[in-house]
Amino acid sequence: MPLKNPKTLLLTIVVAAACSVPAGLAVCAAEALPAEAELIAVLRSDASEADKALVCKKLAIKGSAAAVGDLAKLLANERLASWARIPLEAIPGPEADAALRAAAGSLSGRLLVGVINSIGVRRDAAATSLLEGRLGDADAEVAAAAAAALGKIGTPAAAAILAKQLTAAEPRLDHMAQAAIVCAERLLAAGQAGEAGKVYGAIRTAKVSEQRQAEATRGLILARGKDGIPLLIETLRSPSRRMANIGLFTARELLDGPAAGDVDVALVDEITRMAGGGSADKAALLVKVLADRNADGGVPPGLQATVLRWAASSPQAVRLAALEAIGRIGDASAVDPLVSLAADPAVADAARMALVALPGEAVNRVVIGRLSGADAKLQPILAQVIGARRIPAVAQLQPLVASADPVVRGAAFEALGNIVDLANLGLLVDAVVKPRDAAEGEAAHKSLLTACVRMPDRDACAEKLATAVAAASGETKTKILDIVGEVGGTKALATVKAAAMSGEESLADAATRLLGKWMTADAAPVLLDLAAAPIGEKYQTRAIRGYIRIARQFALADAERAEMCTKALAAAKDAADRKSVLEILPRYPSPAMLAVAEQASKLPGLEAEAKAAADAIRAKLPK
Repeated sequence: MPLKNPKTLLLTIVVAAACSVPAGLAVCAAEALPAEAELIAVLRSDASEADKALVCKKLAIKGSAAAVGDLAKLLANERLASWARIPLEAIPGPEADAALRAAAGSLSGRLLVGVINSIGVRRDAAATSLLEGRLGDADAEVAAAAAAALGKIGTPAAAAILAKQLTAAEPRLDHMAQAAIVCAERLLAAGQAGEAGKVYGAIRTAKVSEQRQAEATRGLILARGKDGIPLLIETLRSPSRRMANIGLFTARELLDGPAAGDVDVALVDEITRMAGGGSADKAALLVKVLADRNADGGVPPGLQATVLRWAASSPQAVRLAALEAIGRIGDASAVDPLVSLAADPAVADAARMALVALPGEAVNRVVIGRLSGADAKLQPILAQVIGARRIPAVAQLQPLVASADPVVRGAAFEALGNIVDLANLGLLVDAVVKPRDAAEGEAAHKSLLTACVRMPDRDACAEKLATAVAAASGETKTKILDIVGEVGGTKALATVKAAAMSGEESLADAATRLLGKWMTADAAPVLLDLAAAPIGEKYQTRAIRGYIRIARQFALADAERAEMCTKALAAAKDAADRKSVLEILPRYPSPAMLAVAEQASKLPGLEAEAKAAADAIRAKLPK
């Protein structure tokens, strides 16, 4: 179609570009673009370079071989070359490859570097000879780009060229090595492990940086597969931290499936050698690698037993690493050894963590079974594991609550806090209300708090606690009331209000303190009622200040906040409290808050503050 009005067409293109289209609608977006012929016409017109740049982006979607010639003409334009390369990298077919090769023969400097980069993106094997000729270019950036492009092409021919360059002793050698590594990675991914190994081997013998040496070593180990195990062990033993680290990294990657066991065997032997030869820290790192390799299941026979032996008798660093590993790769058969190790002060915490981490429901059954018949030394350990794993074993833990050993009782209460359900909550409530000693009372209270705040039915939980408050005496009442406050909800709020109005000084003090920090706005009516209730001036003041706090801090509708401020001004007895209400008004400027300020200006003693608040609100409201 002939171009009648380029500017109208370009406006259409700009509008289309301004529409953001999700990835899933890419086809629809392409259909919404102007036809390729229209876009090419813009490139041939006298449109601005900015418009032509935008067209290049569209041709990356719509372009075909028909657009290649016009795009190629832009490769010599310093301002449009990078834009033209976008579609040339994307358009399929040999035409774009040929255009880029032709441009590489005539351009120089940054323009040439850009074209070579695009050749690399397209992985144009036909450009191999051209790129080889540029490896010795006087422009270092051109030479580096040519090497990188050969690496991306990743053919045996490109690999041979780069390997040959590695025999030279010149300052660009490291760039060549980096490109050669990319090339070898391509070959390895394509299943040409032998060709990749040759390249990696050439890099390792070249005079390149240690980083390139490390990268090539990793690649060579992977390329050799099972035959790379000796090189892996050699690398792990390297005195160079960089090389040893690349060995650890590679050990996680080398082989999977049936052949993985060969690597594991070699690692086990090396860990044993290191642990017995004064390299415990290195051995511990290898234990973690072994766990990484087997954490997804399919643990080789005997590996768990080996790791448990390390956990039982090895240098401390290895023991700790082995216990962490067992938590990841172990099964139910590891429970008994770990329970025994949890009694060893040197590794007790690590052993308990391993017991908690062991995967599988079968572990839970073994732990519960182990609790039966366990002595007072092991009972706390097993109770802690039950609580941390959230194993539903209330019936099995209940006898421990009556133990004569305070350590056992404490562990049982702690575990119950994590697992007890609403039906059995009374077990903890009774221990709080009637503890056998102060330590038990404290442990039961902590456990009850933990249990209550995780109960899904807050009102049912608060109902049980309300009964407990009524049955308790002295300081225990306030302790349980504190838990009611943590639970929250409608029933909890009613319970705390009743406590505030109970006539008991300690309960009124605790209740108004709790309401003053209540985290939901439904406490506002309760606080307003208490501000006028006969509970004593101290607690009335605390209540109105809690009410003002909600008006000041919570997210409320304008009308609701204004109504609360009006009620607070009427209920507050202290001048300072009334003034604090006025300070709220300018924070939330609205016509409703302005009305409150204007009304407050009629109250004795508030005239100046109310007027200032009203003026501040007017200044913030739209004219």
